[in-house]
Amino acid sequence: MLAGHAPRTSLVAASLAVAALALAGCDSGSGSDAKSASGGPSVIAPGKPGEAAETLSAKEADERRSDDDTPNAADLAYARMMITHHTQALRMTELAPDRAESGAVRRIAGRIAAAQGPEIATMKSWLKAHEGAGAGTGHDHADMPGMATKAQLAELRAADGSAFDRLFLRLMISHHDGAITMATDVKAQGNNIQIEEMADDVIAQQTSEISRMRAMS
Repeated sequence: MLAGHAPRTSLVAASLAVAALALAGCDSGSGSDAKSASGGPSVIAPGKPGEAAETLSAKEADERRSDDDTPNAADLAYARMMITHHTQALRMTELAPDRAESGAVRRIAGRIAAAQGPEIATMKSWLKAHEGAGAGTGHDHADMPGMATKAQLAELRAADGSAFDRLFLRLMISHHDGAITMATDVKAQGNNIQIEEMADDVIAQQTSEISRMRAMS
C-alpha cells in the first residue's frame, strides 16, 4: 500500500511546484510593470557634442532641467539695466543730506543708498563672471521703467527744503515702482537662480520703502 501511494505523492508535489513557479513569474512581471508605470514614460535627452543621447525617466529629466540655471538673455539684460537703474537712485539720494528738510526723507535716502550700493557691486560681479568685464553699460534710460528724466534730475538738484522733499519722494516712488516691474519680469522670463534671488530682494526691499515714502508724502 505505501509503495503504491508514493508515485501519486510525487506527482502532487511536482504539480504544486509548477504552479508556484507560474505564480512567481506572474508576480515578477506585474511588479516590473508597476515600476515602469510609476516611473513614467522615458525621455530621450540629446547628448553633448560627440556624446550619445541618453534615455532618462520623466523624473530624471525634470531634475536635470531644474538643475540647469544657465543665465539667459533676460537674466543678462536685467543685471545690466538694474546697475544703471540703481546708479541713478544713488545720485538722487546723494542730494538728500544737503537739500532735504525732513529728517525722515534723509533717513529713507540713506536706507536706499545702503541697500542699493552693495546690490550694484553684486550685480557687477555676477556680470563679470557670466559675461565678461566691462558689462553693464550702454543702456538707454527709456528702456527702463521709473527712470527720472534729465529735466527731472535737474529740477531735483535745484530744489531745496520741503520742495526737495516732495519731489524726491515722488520721483523715488516712481523709480522703485519701475525696479519692481523689472524684477517681476525677470522672475517670469529669466533662468538663473542668483538673479531670481536678487530680484526677490529688490521686490521685498523696495515695496517696503514705497510704503514708507507714501506715508511721508
